[in-house]
Amino acid sequence: MNMVAADVSPLIILRMKVRADSRRLLRFGGGNREPADSSIHSTNLPQRACNLLLHVQQKAVAQKWILNRYMAALIFLTTLSLSFRLIGETELGRLAVSKSSDFTARTRVSITNSQWHINGEGTYRGAKAEGLLMNVRMVNAVFEDRKRPDFDAEANTDSFIAHIPDYASHGVRAFTICLQGGTPGYEGAVNSAFNPDGSLRDSYLQRVRRVIEACDRNGVVVILGCYYQRQDQILKNDDDVRTGVVNVVNWIKTRKFSNVVLEIANEFPHKGFDHRLLKTPEGEVELIRLAKQTAPDLLVATSGIGDGRLPDTVAQSSDFLLMHFNGVPLKAIPERIAALKKFGKPIVCNEDDTSGATAAHAAELSVANGASWGLMLLKVNQTFPFLFQGAADDAIVYAKLKELTSAR
Repeated sequence: MNMVAADVSPLIILRMKVRADSRRLLRFGGGNREPADSSIHSTNLPQRACNLLLHVQQKAVAQKWILNRYMAALIFLTTLSLSFRLIGETELGRLAVSKSSDFTARTRVSITNSQWHINGEGTYRGAKAEGLLMNVRMVNAVFEDRKRPDFDAEANTDSFIAHIPDYASHGVRAFTICLQGGTPGYEGAVNSAFNPDGSLRDSYLQRVRRVIEACDRNGVVVILGCYYQRQDQILKNDDDVRTGVVNVVNWIKTRKFSNVVLEIANEFPHKGFDHRLLKTPEGEVELIRLAKQTAPDLLVATSGIGDGRLPDTVAQSSDFLLMHFNGVPLKAIPERIAALKKFGKPIVCNEDDTSGATAAHAAELSVANGASWGLMLLKVNQTFPFLFQGAADDAIVYAKLKELTSAR
């Protein structure tokens, strides 16, 4: 069954091009951005665009710019881009992403007999990876840093969304996204969908929603992580951590997302976590159970550290088993997988920081031993500035993924 739909909104691509052209135009003109007119918040977008266009044109004449037809077109597109930024996701912006009232889930993930199913059909029928969930870690596709107002978080998300069809066409059936991202390659970033009391920040969730809906259109699952080391300190205490989990689960339910599975914490034994609930097996078990009580049908797990192991209590409480292979030699991968087989649940590596031929071999070993495998291209997709270019991220690995997931 072909789960891939070439479904990239032309307006998302237009929006990306407009931003790039806008930056070039501002450099060419040598001027500064004009302050927003007080009328910009009115509901008549075409009128606002025309008014702002007229203002920019008048300013251009006053500064004796030479405007040919191309530059005039860029000014008009810049006007629309500025309007989009100022009014947020209304009117024009809502054409580029689904309105929540219009969203109808197309992709439903489930587990049957320890195998992954999408819309009731086992994944990769007739392929070596049949029943598995090959995935890529893209946690910083929704990144923000409140200390870096110059970073365009929306454009970053747009770039990722535009390449989802290409990733999917190479066999990717899941992306790991996190509400507290991942390390951007520098310390001190403030990147969290959570407020200190565990409530959720709508501006952050809007990017996450856009990614989830784009994945849904392309037959792709989202492994949605809640907490990340270095960022859990934003929440005040363990009660707020619990509140955060409940709020995330209720948000998934309210949005009626059926292509989402939940990862409570990324590498919960990591020393970067402060809260007891997030850094102990007992705490993780409690949070998994809390999520399941809130939404019994939601598939929930948490990931161990990069040694490919999970405590028995965590494995027993999880719907599927999340492991990381960052510190696991290739020869040890079969052994790590075999140790978890006794639980009779799907085994998913959703982080391996190797690349090229080594990563391709790790994917082969995982599939041969009955486990899903996940790529993490640290220097490409996760380290600032983030780059998303589809299979060109690592041609060797994506060629291997396509081979493993194509029917024989």
